[in-house]
Amino acid sequence: MKPSWLLAALLACGSAAQALPGFAEFRSAHKVSDYLLLDRHGEPLQSLRLDKTRRALPWVPLAQMSPALLQALLLSEDRRFYEHSGVDWGAVAASAWGNLWNERTRGASTLTMQLAGLMDADLARPAAGRSATQKLGQAISAKRLEARWSKAQILEAYLNSAPFRGELVGIAALSQTLFGKQPAGLDAQEGAIAAALLRAPNAKPAVVAQRACAVLKEQGLSCAGVEGQLTAALQRRAGMPLGEQLAPHYARQVLRADGPAAQRSSLDGRLQRLAVATLKRQLAELGGRNVEDGAVLVLDNASGAVLAWVGSSGGSLSTAPELDFVLARRQPGSTLKPFVYQLALEKRLITAASLLDDSPAQLSTGHGLYLPQNYDRSFRGWVSARAALGNSLNVPAVRLGAMLGADALFERLNSWGLALPESGGYYGDSLALGSPDVSLLALTNAYRALANGGRWAPVPGRPQRRVAEAASAFIVGDMLADNSARALTFGLDSELATRGFAAVKTGTSKDLRDNWCVGFSERYTVGVWVGNAGGEPMHGVSGISGAAPVWQALMAYLHRDQLSKPPAAPPGLLRQTVAFEPGGEPARPEWFVRGTEQARMRASAQQATQQMAGIANPRDGAIYALDPDIPPAAQKIRFEGESGVWVLDGKRLGRGARLSWAPWPGRHELKLLGSRGQVLQAIKFEVRGATLKTASAATAQR
Repeated sequence: MKPSWLLAALLACGSAAQALPGFAEFRSAHKVSDYLLLDRHGEPLQSLRLDKTRRALPWVPLAQMSPALLQALLLSEDRRFYEHSGVDWGAVAASAWGNLWNERTRGASTLTMQLAGLMDADLARPAAGRSATQKLGQAISAKRLEARWSKAQILEAYLNSAPFRGELVGIAALSQTLFGKQPAGLDAQEGAIAAALLRAPNAKPAVVAQRACAVLKEQGLSCAGVEGQLTAALQRRAGMPLGEQLAPHYARQVLRADGPAAQRSSLDGRLQRLAVATLKRQLAELGGRNVEDGAVLVLDNASGAVLAWVGSSGGSLSTAPELDFVLARRQPGSTLKPFVYQLALEKRLITAASLLDDSPAQLSTGHGLYLPQNYDRSFRGWVSARAALGNSLNVPAVRLGAMLGADALFERLNSWGLALPESGGYYGDSLALGSPDVSLLALTNAYRALANGGRWAPVPGRPQRRVAEAASAFIVGDMLADNSARALTFGLDSELATRGFAAVKTGTSKDLRDNWCVGFSERYTVGVWVGNAGGEPMHGVSGISGAAPVWQALMAYLHRDQLSKPPAAPPGLLRQTVAFEPGGEPARPEWFVRGTEQARMRASAQQATQQMAGIANPRDGAIYALDPDIPPAAQKIRFEGESGVWVLDGKRLGRGARLSWAPWPGRHELKLLGSRGQVLQAIKFEVRGATLKTASAATAQR
């Protein structure tokens, strides 16, 4: 009669063996330590370390493992693997009973038995060695495995589950961490080292090298260099797994939102790769201008799917590569102007052909007088709304914002998803020029809503909700796509010009800290931000010279095979030729909301040249808040008044009724002297955020 303990062991082991999983089930339960983000085509884009206690990478099929590795493994661990059915009885017969289960040599412990020990925690080998019950159970489980699994499946499962050295589990973690290559690329020496580490994962390097050498000699191969190669492998720092690391910020977003189970993303690998490379190349070309960081976002207009998400320029350029500047809040500058015009069009305050007053304006604020300036520091008198938006004129935008009211504009901007943190009264008239902080994600998605005719939805997601009238959203898009309308400021061959339809706007924040380029085509919306992680001002870099080249490159790639077509006009619009008063803009076809059309545009009043004694401009107590998009060479303040001698801060500047002065930050006193040297008038004013320092800065373009 068998001893009771043996009978109990057999029953227990049989039950455990019956519970062994199938190969597919075991493979699906494989837990990795690193989250792997895939693009929409299944291409790996990014890895993130999740488990700090062990390093196990994605499962590797047997066909993707080096033949040299497999040969070394069988020579070292299980020579008769393809001959036995789980237990090598020949090895058992060659050993004394007392040494049968002695795993210091693994002579009788087959790969199948070792896999059984890895699969069942009850059969795992403790530090003091397995008990008789565990040894018997291991043999029974091995027999069961051999009956249900193929030899190839056993080899594959073993090499993906076996512990190697330290934290490394599985052949993928070993080969990528120690040898810097995929398992398919392991050579004979590396395969021998891997097999030796399986025998004794934490043995001293000399012992591992000796065992690897023995495996090589059995194959008739030289051992020269094995010890050095092992030393170099063990000294490698365990960094990221092999492969491109293209989307760390987006991978963290997906991981937070969906957890590690969701690996395939909406990103397009080729587009993501291009966005990363284009941003880095543009920042390199801006070398010496104190700009180190940037971000890129590409959205699908219809679905809101994220096709590219570059949160930072990366560790080689950025001082804060972990920060995600797709989500960071920065001042958007003139990129908010389209939403001002859209609301004014919707409320029928203007049409695209309406003449707006582009003349010096002084607006009261809680901090003094606010004097908005234009891009080139000149004023154009009466200009159409189309030309005012296209050329990014500040004064008309501020006037429209004042007509709308800060609270109404604030509410509408928030309906576009910008989530402004303060109130309309807090921002005041500067709201129209982009003073609040917004994220690239929110701003790009707001432009996507413009592309969708005023229908907004989260990224990604549904349902859409209407936040603006379709007709006025269409007209604003048409204005932003009009290359001729922006020619006075940007020229006809700027970085904003595209082969097909694209509506686009640039912007730069105060003191050149941030610049942007955001726009949409028929199918895509692209947003680009360029600046510094720490918020330091850039030198002579603006939306057209900093962010726009990246935007144009991505838009050209997206429509490399098919040109973007203009959208169809929504109901309620008509196109009519409009003529402007003599001396105005050339006649052109223009879009109108039905009922607002006009065949001829005439200014309601003419700007009269001020003829008055003393100083007409600037006014006493004026504070000049200059637009940072203005090129330094063009940042002139015009002194106007009675003809005389102009004296600034005690220094004589010149004579006449008008004089241009390159601004310098600080408080200033301006005097106008008469023909006999008498003071006709003295005023004080302040300049903020404008400098004219270097020749290179003076030639910068917007």
